[in-house]
Amino acid sequence: MGPRIGEGPQMPDRSTKATMGAEDIHERKVSMEPRDSHQDAQPRGMFQNIKFFVLCHSILQLAQLMISGYLKSSISTVEKRFGLSSQTSGLLAAFNEVGNISLILFVSYFGSRVHRPRMIGCGAILVAVAGLLMALPHFISEPYRYDHSSPEDRSQDFEASLCLPTTMAPASALSNDSCSSRTETKHLTMVGIMFTAQTLLGIGGVPIQPFGISYIDDFAHHSNSPLYLGILFAITMMGPGLAYGLGSLMLRLYVDIDRMPEGGINLTTKDPRWVGAWWLGFLISAGLVVLAASPYFFFPREMPKEKYELHFRQKVLAGGASIGSKGEELSSQHEPLKKQAGLPQIAPDLTVVQFIKVFPRVLLRTLRHPIFLLVVLSQVCTSSMVAGTATFLPKFLERQFSITASFANLLLGCLTIPLAIVGIVVGGVLVKRLHLSPMQCSALCLLGSLLCLLLSLPLFFIGCSTHHIAGITQDLGAQPGPSLFPGCSEPCSCQSDDFNPVCDTSAYVEYTTPCHAGCTGRVVQEALDKSQVFYTNCSCVAGNGTISAGSCESACSRLVLPFILLISLGAAVASITHTPSFMLILRGVKKEDKTLAVGMQFMLLRVLAWMPSPVIHGSAIDTTCVHWALTCGRRAVCRYYDHDLLRNRFIGLQFFFKSGSLVCFALVLAILRQQSREASTKATVKSSDLQEL
Repeated sequence: MGPRIGEGPQMPDRSTKATMGAEDIHERKVSMEPRDSHQDAQPRGMFQNIKFFVLCHSILQLAQLMISGYLKSSISTVEKRFGLSSQTSGLLAAFNEVGNISLILFVSYFGSRVHRPRMIGCGAILVAVAGLLMALPHFISEPYRYDHSSPEDRSQDFEASLCLPTTMAPASALSNDSCSSRTETKHLTMVGIMFTAQTLLGIGGVPIQPFGISYIDDFAHHSNSPLYLGILFAITMMGPGLAYGLGSLMLRLYVDIDRMPEGGINLTTKDPRWVGAWWLGFLISAGLVVLAASPYFFFPREMPKEKYELHFRQKVLAGGASIGSKGEELSSQHEPLKKQAGLPQIAPDLTVVQFIKVFPRVLLRTLRHPIFLLVVLSQVCTSSMVAGTATFLPKFLERQFSITASFANLLLGCLTIPLAIVGIVVGGVLVKRLHLSPMQCSALCLLGSLLCLLLSLPLFFIGCSTHHIAGITQDLGAQPGPSLFPGCSEPCSCQSDDFNPVCDTSAYVEYTTPCHAGCTGRVVQEALDKSQVFYTNCSCVAGNGTISAGSCESACSRLVLPFILLISLGAAVASITHTPSFMLILRGVKKEDKTLAVGMQFMLLRVLAWMPSPVIHGSAIDTTCVHWALTCGRRAVCRYYDHDLLRNRFIGLQFFFKSGSLVCFALVLAILRQQSREASTKATVKSSDLQEL
């Protein structure tokens, strides 16, 4: 392994402390009481305690991942609120990588020259500011309008979408005065604020993980460091799950909960026009980050190195062996992350100019290594699949199975992410317990990729086609339908950009507004604290019947659990390859290049996977849209998708990336086998030559 991070001139007493630890190690193993117990009797503040730092850093990284993952949990809601396409929202979700990548090299380079706890605190404050900026558009924008009536006159909400002659149509439904240059400028300002916030989020996150890990490694006892990092990694991994859980809670609340109209709202969470309180999660996460960042301004630049190894009674050790081994596995998985902070430390005494000159040569030498290159490419494919899934799977589930955004987030936070964490732990356990060689690691990665690929095959067939939407889709088997009543809504002054969906449950036909169904009346039925809206005298419905408000329920809603179960099992199996693939990199490059190799892997994953993948997935989703909402003549959010095309392209992208990972691991295994055969041949020839001598 390469040199440990942070070992530098700021630790003049390192050798002395190491000698003291070596002298006392035998006595400490025999008894719980150390020989130098009088030193422990001296009072030491909690900010001089590395254990307290580990606790603080675990909470901070947990809060940081919550704030960075929360946008993904509310991506479809942000799209509806600000009229964004999936391509734009994917770019927004990936934009925090821009700020991160632009500074990671130089921040890591100066890591041993700065006050690391304060730098972590400043970065965390910047992350909190980014969270507040993400919520700012809610407060400077007008209240959300889910119809085209005036916000001050809610009594006419329903009139704007009913079938009325042109002379009787409400003026607000026909006017287009809101489409002004000022409105467009305000829209661009909102989007610009969110992109700026994402950039700051990436910049603020740069020092948190590398500096924190190197600080723990520097001042923890060398035997305790893996345990601390394992605890840190285990707690941190819960961040994305909590982000989706928070999103599930917040999206149940109406977006304008802080400024509700006098008459209330006529929407439920199942209404496609529903927008949840997406902004509230950012405020909560930002508050948690500020609280977690506060202690870092009180930690010293250097604290006394921990002298004693943590030990437990023999009885406790025997009973908790499995727990201890799990901590070691987590620390082994986190080992590559320790190297990120050491990326530029090829020679710690180099100046910035010297570092820039020597860096390309070392980089080219590393990239020429076939095992390194293939393993990184396989991880790029896997990370691309993960990035696309994390960003758009909740939206996919909403559209494909007609579930709420809250329930979609709940499924990911409670099932998919925990199973992925289990997969990572299992991979680490297998590597450690079975003492896997590089060839065995590559075989394990190949098997995991193959199983993940096979689990994704049934996903192509779990789903339903888009139901019949009058004037948008044409289901040839739909009867009766609007084709039986040609021109039924012609006398009505229906606005093409209105959206208040209603469903004819008898024919399973959906109309974009009651007006397009030719309805002239509206009835509200109250029952069990719930109100159900019906529209009557609908000329496009057989017998001038009645239709219900809201979109038609999907016939495939019951299939969401088998679908998410297969997705989660695939994520767990793919996660098993996490630790073995890192071991292939660490064992496959020269010792002096290990630090740079892991750092380059970190950079390539961000540049080639985490940045472009959400945009690629968003663009693919946009190509399946069959009806766009128009705002001032420009294309805004998509209202209806071709479900079959959406499923095939979304799952097809996942299948493509999984196949790429499988091919790369197969090539790695082939190369390692070839190298093994060549090594055995050379050993045979050498032994025969020695026998002849």
